[in-house]
Amino acid sequence: MRTLVLGGTRSGKSLYAESLLDGAPRVRYVATLRPDDVECVQRIRRHRERRPHGWELVEAGPHLGAALDGLAPDTSVLVDGITLWLAALLDDGAAAANPEPAVEMAVARLTALPSVVIVADDVGGGLVPESALARRFRDLAGELNQRLAAACDRVVLVTAGLPLVLKGPPPHTAHKEE
Repeated sequence: MRTLVLGGTRSGKSLYAESLLDGAPRVRYVATLRPDDVECVQRIRRHRERRPHGWELVEAGPHLGAALDGLAPDTSVLVDGITLWLAALLDDGAAAANPEPAVEMAVARLTALPSVVIVADDVGGGLVPESALARRFRDLAGELNQRLAAACDRVVLVTAGLPLVLKGPPPHTAHKEE
């Protein structure tokens, strides 16, 4: 099952996404948050502490393709999150000028996996950003979310820790409390 989990900042989307893979035989957790400051380091630590110890961690930054290489057939993948990957991509020199090939690769590679949970920020519901770069990021993130939603079997919106299935069957797992 390919699942896209959308939500705003601190909505509970990561915790919910992790709960979808409880009991999976193998999980590769693809982390995209860069530890750029103390708050990011603390957030990464909290995420690590709550995840099962048997999950494989790959810190991808803008290198999502490499993080998806070498998967065993029974491996489920959790990408947390695709929006942070996009931000890293736009901060990555040549890819920033033309992100479309990397976005195409990400959509194709992720939606070809038999078991993947993709966490994405829903960034378009707020104020219109002041800068052209911020508006470009918002637009690209919205387009990426739409493409992933179209290609995934299930799409879930999480708000205030509560999941709302927008597309596909409801999951057969209970949501863990944070």
